[in-house]
Amino acid sequence: MKHKSRNIALVFLILFCLQWNALAQSSDSEIGEQNDPTKQSIIETNAELTLISDEFKFTEGPAADASGNVLFTDQPNNQIVRYDFKTNKVETWLQPAGRSNGLFYVNRERLIACADEKNELWEINPQTKQSKVISNHFEGRAFGGPNDCWVDQDGSIYFTDPLYRRPYWTQTFENDHPRGVYRVAADGKITQVADDFVQPNGIIGDAKKRILYVADINAGKTYQYKILDNGELAEKKLFCESGSDGMTIDRKGNVYLTGRGVTVYDQSGEKIDHIPVPRGWTANVTFAGPQHQHLFITAGDSVFTIRTKMQGL
Repeated sequence: MKHKSRNIALVFLILFCLQWNALAQSSDSEIGEQNDPTKQSIIETNAELTLISDEFKFTEGPAADASGNVLFTDQPNNQIVRYDFKTNKVETWLQPAGRSNGLFYVNRERLIACADEKNELWEINPQTKQSKVISNHFEGRAFGGPNDCWVDQDGSIYFTDPLYRRPYWTQTFENDHPRGVYRVAADGKITQVADDFVQPNGIIGDAKKRILYVADINAGKTYQYKILDNGELAEKKLFCESGSDGMTIDRKGNVYLTGRGVTVYDQSGEKIDHIPVPRGWTANVTFAGPQHQHLFITAGDSVFTIRTKMQGL
């Protein structure tokens, strides 16, 4: 009986040592993750999410000018709104606005707008607020509603064209109407550069690294492409297992996706941070403000800002 008791005690001792070792390794791992600078938040220390306004219906398409002030859309109210960082003032900038969705600010004379009231892509002069239609069709087929856009360094425009049926449309679309990504060259020539999506939505690029990111929101995936010298896309690969409504990118190459708050991925597609936003849906995000270090976030009826440690690309 004594030998049996000793054996039982020995077994318990061995199990205790194994369990203690596992706990120690787990603790060391957690401490290592906490001390790993890549795991630290991209948000500035003590910075808080600030509500700018909640007087809208559905906000989208933020685009910052060189001074960091923002134009964004309130699509149901058919307006483009301007937010001035210095004065903290929000005011209607253009109404009606073609029920614009995504925007991209190029320079003082050129703002690109995805105006889906009549399924058009617009160019607006920010000084005069005069607009012109760049295009509303491809090869005789109407667009399904340009949604989001990005402009390359040569002035060419890449935009997503999903199909979100609008009650104000006068034309009808079949269920199999093509969803894709298009490019408008500087000379006005339009080409379809990608067509294998369930529902393309968010889009953002890195002109220097020649990379374009496109989110397939209904497939729950975001893809990365190489931009070729002729503007075509190649080497499609999965960036992350998450779709996105709108997107932005910082100077370190981190990519910011939206939906349930804002989720940040590094260049390899690894999730590195998440910013909760107290609304049911976060539609879009861009860098704005002084030195473009604030995230400007559109979420449902509201817009928010928060200061980061990063700068927008």
